[in-house]
Amino acid sequence: MYRKRKRLFFEWPFIIIAAIFLLGYVVMLLWNFIFPAVLHAERITYWQAIGLFVLCRILFFGFRRRHNSKPHMWRGNPQWRQKWMNMSDEERVKFREEWKKRCHTPTQKDE
Repeated sequence: MYRKRKRLFFEWPFIIIAAIFLLGYVVMLLWNFIFPAVLHAERITYWQAIGLFVLCRILFFGFRRRHNSKPHMWRGNPQWRQKWMNMSDEERVKFREEWKKRCHTPTQKDE
């Protein structure tokens, strides 16, 4: 198991770099197929496509890493589920009414 983990440690950078180059090629193909015909834009080179891909990655996703260690309460958090299961019917009705008050958006009649 240790050897497999060590091998993956050295393989992942190459896999990531290959994926970036492949996705850059896909971006170039899509750009050159769609934008010149639709918007009369110029064709782009492979390296411009790589730069566009990296720029979009930075602009839309930032530099943060994804953290999936803490589940959200509406995605099956066992604590919330357990609390809900232990509530009586009256407590559930009260809970729903409280959230309706908090999430209520005023309409024309309410003003």
